[in-house]
Amino acid sequence: MKHGNRAGTWAPARGVRRSWCAAIAATGLLGFASAAGAAQTYIVLYQQYAVPGSALRTVTVAGGTLVASYSQIGVAIARSDSTAFAANLKATKGVQDVVATAAYAVSLDDASSVVDTADTDAAAPQTPTPAPGDDSLSGLQWDMDQIHAPEARAINGGSSSVTVGVIDTGIDYTHPDLAPNIDSSKSVNCVSGVPVPGSIAANDDNGRGTHIAGTIAAAKNGLGIVGVAPNVKLAAIKAGNAAGFFFPEAVVCAFMWVATHNIQVTNNSYFADPWLYNCRNDPEQRAIWEAERRAIAYAMRSGTVVVAAAGNLADDLTHPTQDVTSPDDTTPVTRSINNACAVVPVEIPGVIGVTANGNRQLKAYYSSYGIGSIEVVAPGGDATLQVTSAAPNGRVLSAWPASLLTTTCLPARRVVDASGATYCYQQGTSMASPHVAGVAALIASMGVTAPAAIAARLLNTADPIACPPDPSIYAFFPSVSNGAPQECVGGINYNGFNGRGQVNALTAVSP
Repeated sequence: MKHGNRAGTWAPARGVRRSWCAAIAATGLLGFASAAGAAQTYIVLYQQYAVPGSALRTVTVAGGTLVASYSQIGVAIARSDSTAFAANLKATKGVQDVVATAAYAVSLDDASSVVDTADTDAAAPQTPTPAPGDDSLSGLQWDMDQIHAPEARAINGGSSSVTVGVIDTGIDYTHPDLAPNIDSSKSVNCVSGVPVPGSIAANDDNGRGTHIAGTIAAAKNGLGIVGVAPNVKLAAIKAGNAAGFFFPEAVVCAFMWVATHNIQVTNNSYFADPWLYNCRNDPEQRAIWEAERRAIAYAMRSGTVVVAAAGNLADDLTHPTQDVTSPDDTTPVTRSINNACAVVPVEIPGVIGVTANGNRQLKAYYSSYGIGSIEVVAPGGDATLQVTSAAPNGRVLSAWPASLLTTTCLPARRVVDASGATYCYQQGTSMASPHVAGVAALIASMGVTAPAAIAARLLNTADPIACPPDPSIYAFFPSVSNGAPQECVGGINYNGFNGRGQVNALTAVSP
């Protein structure tokens, strides 16, 4: 598909494999013969929610190397160049499935291709600190005005004891609007499936993670923009590489890191590829779905709110019938699908799904949607239907790495603050979900700790938005997957385009 660790979170094989191999050779257990091929990474899914103590031995005997072990969810990561590795290991008692991950990366939820040309001993959150006033580019942030973020942060700018994990391509830890809020001790590079801690390891080489981080928590520091929750901390959790590929081992690693590092909220702006829909009736896709589901569920049980973008293909996630875009790493083929197929992570149970709207508060034309799949809507930009005087190019402005500004941000979308700090205009549900993550962080800063309670307050304080009176405005952009016209179903209190409504930061933090 495209788009300081605590003990027990992972078990590297390096340094112990030689002793195991020696022991295996001595006892005559090197019984599997296989041809060598290109080295691949595998998800090993166990039937029980535990990785047995014999995992290192059985993986080695099967012809592989144990890379990481997540016993809490019964998932291990292995590497092997043996063409028979998966079959060998599947024969082991207790192993449910073994799947190579090279074809199951995760891609950025990127609208550019379709748009116009908990720890029990954690300290209680501190009293939130107000962050009133504007910074130099605040006048360009129509999106913040739309969700009443400036009024909200005048009351509650967030608490520094609350951390939002940006599971994405990393964060530019040197950006002057983000540096004050980066928590290096909670940042990590998970691209390989093995956590490499620190903000330097988790530096952004794509740009999208930095943009998302700015929307959530750009500091109130007199320059550039201000995020929804400018006083909270940011953890850069790098699960995507420079090309925007998020492999399953990276996603599992990311959520296991979140679960063990007291991170209260995560933002997830990616979706599963090369198969856009992961089908649970497909043996290999089911294993990937289950491994990622277990990791996400474990993070939520540990006290983390998980917010995810709905995607940018104008798909009705409730009624999938066809996929013509996958596999997107080779030549796509048309395949029939049904409700056994789902988009990860937005359709994982318990995840807060987010659609995007523009400055006219209509669902953005590209945003996917669906009854039961999404909960709220937030500004993501719409440069086709919703260009206004407040949003003259329709997009959302946020931070961008200076080193990437001229290579990954189009000239007309670049903004440089008088201080030299760099920003870029983007649009997509990737831009919408961090607004929701920011509001969730403000709620957490009030001392609301249970993910279900944070989600309930988030949804109950949203501003209801009815279906658009003229759905024909979307006729020019039917579903990319099956060509179906976009259709909004439901009433003002809940519908497939807007969920419970647009998040409202002010009502969320008001008594």
